[in-house]
Amino acid sequence: MTRRAFIALSSALVLACLLGLWQAIIWINHLPSYILPGPIGVAEIIGARYQSLLNSLWITMQEAACGLAASVVAGLAIAMVFAQWRWLRQTLYPYTILLQTVPIVAIAPLVIFWIGPGIFAVSVVTFIICLAPIIANTTQGLISADENLVNLFVIYNASPAQILFKLRLPNALPSFFTGLRIAAGISVIGGITGELFAGSTRVGEGGLGYAMIYANNQMETSYLFALVLAATVLGFMFFFIVMFLEWLALHNWHESNRPPLTE
Repeated sequence: MTRRAFIALSSALVLACLLGLWQAIIWINHLPSYILPGPIGVAEIIGARYQSLLNSLWITMQEAACGLAASVVAGLAIAMVFAQWRWLRQTLYPYTILLQTVPIVAIAPLVIFWIGPGIFAVSVVTFIICLAPIIANTTQGLISADENLVNLFVIYNASPAQILFKLRLPNALPSFFTGLRIAAGISVIGGITGELFAGSTRVGEGGLGYAMIYANNQMETSYLFALVLAATVLGFMFFFIVMFLEWLALHNWHESNRPPLTE
């Protein structure tokens, strides 16, 4: 058995033990499903309402993906500007940190009020929450290029654009993907937070956040657990897509994505 297969099997066994313990607690204490549903109850509600679950998942995925993609484009552009002009970075960079310190629940109602409910407004909320980690990590990577290499480029009369795109940007890729992994995880949080305030433009239809409010009001705890599971799966999916893109971009040349020699 290979090392990766052993790790995968161990993780599956741990998950199975945790689910079994969860279900055993339900049976031993005779807990009703509206208090704490078991894995079997959650699986049954997923099977019974998978279509509405998929519809909510699809809406939230669109909102999170649009906000994340917009934050990548804007974050990269802002980081490159910061790397080129130090005085501008020192002047404006603290304001990007402000995006991380202001709670998204304080921003979301304002965004919804100004733009109106809908996918676009929720995507804007997601964009705001994802932007800061991409700017911070990418900027740090861009300005951390080896000064000796920068001087070498200058000696050979490289233009600022050549230094940026041929030296600083490749050097910043590991840091960029670190920020992107963080943003991918919290993009789902941003989407659900926006939906909690935006609701839905159609009665009975909306993303995971809207469905969570509905399930909570109806005391459908099993369905609420199913929605939380769907949000978790969506976050993992975004995270692993970013990990694959990182491997694709770095595995041929950067040590962080090379397999161990002992494997």
